[in-house]
Amino acid sequence: MTTTEIDLTAIASQTADSLVIADFLSSCTHAWPGRIAATVTLQGCPWLCAYCGTPESHDPTGEGTVAWQRVREQLESHRGLVDAVVFGGGEPARQDGLLPAIREARALGYAVGLHTMGAHPGRLASVIPSVDWVRFDLKGTPGMYEHITGSDTAGFQAWASLEAIHESGVDYEVQLIVDPTVHTRENVLATVREVIHRGFHAPVLQQPRRAGASAGYRRALRNRGLYDVISHEDLPDLARR
Repeated sequence: MTTTEIDLTAIASQTADSLVIADFLSSCTHAWPGRIAATVTLQGCPWLCAYCGTPESHDPTGEGTVAWQRVREQLESHRGLVDAVVFGGGEPARQDGLLPAIREARALGYAVGLHTMGAHPGRLASVIPSVDWVRFDLKGTPGMYEHITGSDTAGFQAWASLEAIHESGVDYEVQLIVDPTVHTRENVLATVREVIHRGFHAPVLQQPRRAGASAGYRRALRNRGLYDVISHEDLPDLARR
């Protein structure tokens, strides 16, 4: 039996009640453009990105703050007020209960979105057919990933995941957080060139968020942002947030 087959067997044996949930918002407008979505932040991530907006969800051994049963009750009571559920993290694909939870949300009539960094390509591939939209958090060219994440396999994993998302036909957005503590102008331009060369959707350039980040990262950022790395004239065809 291959590793992927073992992973899929484990996923199939789990229920949504096994999810370890770091946070839940019953309604927001920024998780999925054009949608009012509930967001489910799952605990645990294998990478150590300085600009992480949810550092409290990083620890894979961390305990959840909300039970899936409570989330399910909220989703049942909010039908007609909220039209989508977005699962994020952490890295949501690492949890075996993700796919059953997606299926429950769809059964309640919700569209389902996924925020992922692509740390688990095999698991992600098993989930993609069940979602309506994916936001992919791209960090740089494959060669930049070890410096940003602390993992020497992260670049391969992430770009393999992006390839799988693109080939699946699911609607998706590539987000590139332009981080002044790690990115240079040439890094950003090289990443965008690589994305377009491979035929993927052009990325949305994202301002790094101070809110929710660690105190150390906020100090390192020193109030710098997107335009401290690139100019207003760079990449004029790309959307920015």
